[in-house]
Amino acid sequence: MTDHYKGSFFGRRVGKPLKDRQIALMRDLLPTISVDIEKDSPVDLQAIFPKPVKSICLEIGFGGSEHLIHRATTNPDVGFIGCEPFQSGMAKALSAIDSNKIDNIRLFYDDAGKLLDWLPESSLDLVYQLYPDPWPKKKHWKRRFVNQINLTRIARALKSGGEFRFASDIDTYVDWTLCHCRDHPSFEWSAQNAQDWRTPWEGWPGTRYEAKAIREGRVGRYLTFLRA
Repeated sequence: MTDHYKGSFFGRRVGKPLKDRQIALMRDLLPTISVDIEKDSPVDLQAIFPKPVKSICLEIGFGGSEHLIHRATTNPDVGFIGCEPFQSGMAKALSAIDSNKIDNIRLFYDDAGKLLDWLPESSLDLVYQLYPDPWPKKKHWKRRFVNQINLTRIARALKSGGEFRFASDIDTYVDWTLCHCRDHPSFEWSAQNAQDWRTPWEGWPGTRYEAKAIREGRVGRYLTFLRA
């Protein structure tokens, strides 16, 4: 069994040096809004938010945080958990949260597998994974986050009828995800026609990775799977 299937990620966590404000936010703000998996998971996940929320969504690997911030600011009565293991993405999210005084986001600065194992069963309404690292070389496909073990983790945390949303511009990863979700007993692809997977979800703000794909002539695919 590879490290990936134990839930670890690949790649460096630290990139370019942070600016002074980002360093301060990582030191001072992040601890106050982090999900602490060293504590017992709450009976009701809403307890991690400072005010009542009507539903809770998780974004796995939020990158530059454009989607996470947009969803949180346009849905203030929804609780969002953003998971990102890389320092630059976390610093960008913290800057936006601080500048916009957002209080319905909680962050996890580590591997998503650890968070999914900690979350209470049937505690999430929706899980996003948007334009993840495609690991395009066949020898690296085993590093992709979507696999049967991680889908089981997502299924355990999702409520019945909840959604797992996945977007990518890499055909092999789209096919990979369709096949893995088809083979998993807890998920059903919701598409009724081709337009369903060609069209982004309502309120879609786009991401920098999507914009790069469009510039390079690739087309995004938007898959929704329902938790049985």
